[in-house]
Amino acid sequence: MDSSVREYIENYSLEIIEMYKKLRELILESTSQQIEEKLWAKLPSYYVGEKFVRLIPFKDHINIEAMAIMQHKNELTGYKITPKGMLQIYLNQTVPLLLLEKIFDETLNG
Repeated sequence: MDSSVREYIENYSLEIIEMYKKLRELILESTSQQIEEKLWAKLPSYYVGEKFVRLIPFKDHINIEAMAIMQHKNELTGYKITPKGMLQIYLNQTVPLLLLEKIFDETLNG
């Protein structure tokens, strides 16, 4: 993990850190291309060229910014999608791993 991202994430609860690590691993597994992990505007971001996925942790949830989210909004009932198109996953929700893997693949490889 990038040191600046690691330092950023360490400020959150263990539950958020664990969810973050799970989502990060999905991102890394979603493409065979080289992923650049860095903070963009102080937000953990994962780039393949100009395409990106951002994981934005909060106290009780993580926002996920990825272009392909809106293409799958009908499959994400039960999860909040912000007006900016970010998916919010709260600690008390099940992480839709298979769907997120598809979203990350379409965002970074599409």
